[in-house]
Amino acid sequence: MYVSADLLINALAAGLLLGGFYAAVTVGVSISFGILDIVNIAHPGFIILGSYIAYIVNTRLGIDPIIAAVVLAPAFYALGALVYQVYYASFERYGQESLRGLAFFFGLLFVTEVTLILVFGVDYRYVDAPYIGPSIQIGLIDLPLRMLVPCLVALALIGALQLFLSRSFLGRAIMAVAQDQLALQLMAASPTRIKRIAFALSIATTAIAGALLIVIQPVEPSIGREYIGRVFAICVLGGLGSLPGTLIGAFLLGIVESVTSTFYGPSWAPAVAFGFLLITLAVRPAGLFGR
Repeated sequence: MYVSADLLINALAAGLLLGGFYAAVTVGVSISFGILDIVNIAHPGFIILGSYIAYIVNTRLGIDPIIAAVVLAPAFYALGALVYQVYYASFERYGQESLRGLAFFFGLLFVTEVTLILVFGVDYRYVDAPYIGPSIQIGLIDLPLRMLVPCLVALALIGALQLFLSRSFLGRAIMAVAQDQLALQLMAASPTRIKRIAFALSIATTAIAGALLIVIQPVEPSIGREYIGRVFAICVLGGLGSLPGTLIGAFLLGIVESVTSTFYGPSWAPAVAFGFLLITLAVRPAGLFGR
């Protein structure tokens, strides 16, 4: 099959931009699942909630959806702290976090989706921003701003989180809580408090990820299901608990999906992407950056 050079280059560029968005969607799971070992399958539900809140603020107040998401991130942080407290008091405290905890988060996903359907219906919603329509042309490469801006925001988000986790005492405590909780207690730090902060931080990222999602495409309440498999696949591919691994894994998955969609059709993209995941894990079972 003849492959056009400019088509291939644009497919690679689109894959990188798509991967940046995937990284923003996955970074919260990298914290909750990769570091805390909490299987939060309701994570995409919180992302859709963030999309709808960005939609409300944008349509009623005319505020940029990404700016609105950054402003509302502390509210999502408080929501995450509340969810973790309920999860801890009901399941983790009694050692029942495996199956019953999973059912708890599945219930949260279901309740969030049904509530959004009852309030907004099943129609697609979209936002208005000056960067949604235009694109930048660099030689042969066409870069839509509706993809470029979310990618840059995602890189800034992951960079800030990586600095926080690696340079601050609280960040290092979050990284340590999954490894040795007894040592953390000897340092006069409460593992439960640290995990509550980390989980709340993972939910706070969904406010920004939700705004990026509705910038890229219109949303409806059930669209979050499409990302459940992807976010956990990227998290495992990059290596559990590794934010740089999450970023690299998201870029790789985005490129594989984009190139496959361009040359073989969108229906092949998920199969090829998850096939790539299986091959990678067969070679490196711990992921690209796993220890």
